[in-house]
Amino acid sequence: MSDFKHFFGVAPSDQNALDLFAGEWSSQPPANRPDLKAGVTPLFDDPRIAWAHHRLMEMGLEGGVVDRDVLELGPLEGGHTYLLDRLGAKSVTAVEANARAYLKCLIAKEIFGMPNAAFILGDCLEYLRTTDLTFDVGIACGILYHLTNPVELLELLARRCDSIFLWTVFYDAEFVAKNPVPGAKFSDVLEMKTAGYKHIVHRFNYGPSLDWKGFCGGGEVFSYWMEKEQIIGALRHFGFTDFRTEQHPNVHGSALMLAARKA
Repeated sequence: MSDFKHFFGVAPSDQNALDLFAGEWSSQPPANRPDLKAGVTPLFDDPRIAWAHHRLMEMGLEGGVVDRDVLELGPLEGGHTYLLDRLGAKSVTAVEANARAYLKCLIAKEIFGMPNAAFILGDCLEYLRTTDLTFDVGIACGILYHLTNPVELLELLARRCDSIFLWTVFYDAEFVAKNPVPGAKFSDVLEMKTAGYKHIVHRFNYGPSLDWKGFCGGGEVFSYWMEKEQIIGALRHFGFTDFRTEQHPNVHGSALMLAARKA
């Protein structure tokens, strides 16, 4: 029997909508709504999106995301979509494959307001394979390391976007050696070739985290992580020439912020 709540015998409120997915939210509501309770990660106040906006301006994209058509892959619960909308994006097309995450995005849009955003449900790779649309900026934050062919995503983004922002965890042998619990989830090392680019990937097994209803990984029981230099190498292979990067620690592994533009 479903545990989804069908009837609320209390006065309407924004909190009621959030409580449809009680215990599943990753995101903390925006700081200007301290009355609301959901998750604990401040994705609606995430500095990574501002970082991307300013780096793209430094690289010659006048105005950054302002008045730009933006493609966002894996919006999760709409936190970054909200920030892109607030920064003044002309449009944000946000593609989400996880049905429960998609519904949470719609709740967030209704509660917090994102007039220039559209959430669409489906696989982002299949979307990129089939769409004829192009975008000024592509955003892929927290998605690359959840894929079983991450280089395909980079190649498809290069077809549709002249500027991109990535945030991703990458395979770092030193981190894995010092952190045996996440390290135990890695198994095979494979050589791959995608769209003419040869690279190495490291298999990451999700394990027990698959059992959580709020699971926000990929659609398979494993994914392949890339190494930092091979991520940059793949983007160069697909035509990006100007880069801004910043590396910082993350609980799940070494993480990379990257903005890139074509000449």
